Parts: sequence; structure tokens; C-alpha cells
Amino acid sequence: MDLAVIGAGPAGLASGIYAGRFGLNAVIFDEKISGGLVNLTPVVENYPGFEKISGMELMEKMRKQSEKYCEIHETEKVEKIVVDKEIEIVTTKKIYESKALVFASGTEKRKIGVKGEKEFLGKGVSYCATCDGPFFRNKKTVVIGGGNAAVIEALHLKNLDSDVSLIHRRNELRADKILQNQVFEKGINIIWDSVVEEIFGDNIVKGIRIKNVKDNIIKNVDIDGVFVSIGEKPNSILAKGIGVKTDEKGYITVDRNQRTNISKIYAAGDITGGLRQVVTACAEGAVAAKSAYEDLL
Repeated sequence: MDLAVIGAGPAGLASGIYAGRFGLNAVIFDEKISGGLVNLTPVVENYPGFEKISGMELMEKMRKQSEKYCEIHETEKVEKIVVDKEIEIVTTKKIYESKALVFASGTEKRKIGVKGEKEFLGKGVSYCATCDGPFFRNKKTVVIGGGNAAVIEALHLKNLDSDVSLIHRRNELRADKILQNQVFEKGINIIWDSVVEEIFGDNIVKGIRIKNVKDNIIKNVDIDGVFVSIGEKPNSILAKGIGVKTDEKGYITVDRNQRTNISKIYAAGDITGGLRQVVTACAEGAVAAKSAYEDLL
């Protein structure tokens, strides 16, 4: 193949579309299904052309369009990369050779790392209100976090008639003002200056232990569902393994044309840090494909 793309989120799918249009034989690999973390976004309101659309619906449209220009190998994880004259891509199913490679592997959800988080995953602990919110209609829930993603999750749960509260370790939210205004307008309770120290229950979540970081007061709160939304970390382990440069947080370093420090290897989307929005991921994916085309001429 001419171009291998790791990750079928917005950046990867855009790379596939543009690679195909440039006449490159491209294959996109993803260990899960197409869409990446955008699938977990209840509502996307800032992607041009769609005033309001669910993340899953938007990504399904992108996937269908991308399939016209390249192959998409879902549930096929890339386990190893070997860089020689050709780039060897070792997956869970096969070994491939490619002339160029785009890392579009995005990020994964950060964990709060407390007792009960892992034990109650799928039993009251979730990282996706879109996926699991309907199970908590008319129930008591909390969203942990203070950024855009956390606020959007809380608003989504509120719209599902969940009795939802936001738990944030600071005394002000980091989310965009327009989203903060919606939180206040809808009367969503915010538990300021607090962290969750434990999630407990029996077969399902029954409550959480909260600590106020200012006065160190600890209290238990009865809760049916806990939604963790404290950001993401880059999936850059494979890239680091072949010598691709990253910053101190693990995001891949690229130039304005999405080129990394290694010839014919590029990166695009959330894995490069920056704004981390669908619109910028698509743009970076397109630029990466164009750079690959030019470098392969």
C-alpha cells in the first residue's frame, strides 16, 4: 500500500478521503470501530454544515464517505511498527508493508484512579453519557470534571431527566462560557473544590466518597451513576517506539505540513495536541495525506 493510517477518527478518515483523491492506495486501521472519541459526544454543535448532530451520526457519515476512497479495517489493532526501506505494519491479523504512515490514533479517556472505578465499570461507572445515559433516567448521577466534555455530559444527562451534579476540583469551570451559561440556566448542581476519593456499592454503584480540597471534609453521597470526564491522554506509544518525537505530555510533534521527525511518517488530529476539535482534526488529516502524496512522488 502507499499509505497506512492508524486510527479511524476524524483525522484518519479525512486522511483516507484525501489520500484516495490523490490517487494513493490507502488503508485505515482501528482497533475498535470508526469514529474514535467523537462517537461518545452527545451533541456536536460546532462542526460547519451541521447546526446540531450527534457525534456518532457525524462519524458514520464520515466513515461512509471515506470508504469510497480507501479500505477501513476495523477491529484490527496495530501492535508493532518496523521502519526500514518500507514501513512494516504488524496487526492482530496480518503483516502489511506501506510506503508512508499517518498516526491518527487520537487519545483515550483519563481515569481518576480511585477504588471502585475499575470494579464498577459498566455497573454504574461510565465514560460516556451518550452510551449509558438512558439507563439513568430519573436517577441520581454525577459527572466528574470541569471542561467542555464534562459540561456537555452533564447537560445531556439533565436532558434525560437525570438528577445530575458536576464535581470539580476547582472553584470555577474551564468549559466555554456558552456551555457554562447552559449549566447555570438549567440549574445543574455544582460541587466545587472537591474530588472523588472512592466509588462504592455492592453489585452496582451505590455511592461515592467526596473530599473537599479546601477544608478536607469528607462525606458520602448516595449516587446511582458516576460519569468520569477529566480529559484524555495521547495514544502515542507506537510512535515513540520508532523514535517519533513527542512533547512532554506525549503529543506527537509535527511541522505545519503534519510531518514528524521521521521521513514519510506523519501525524494528525488529537494525537498532535492543539485545539483537539473535529474540524481541526479533519484539516490536519487532509494536510497529512497531501504531504504523503508529495513525498511519494
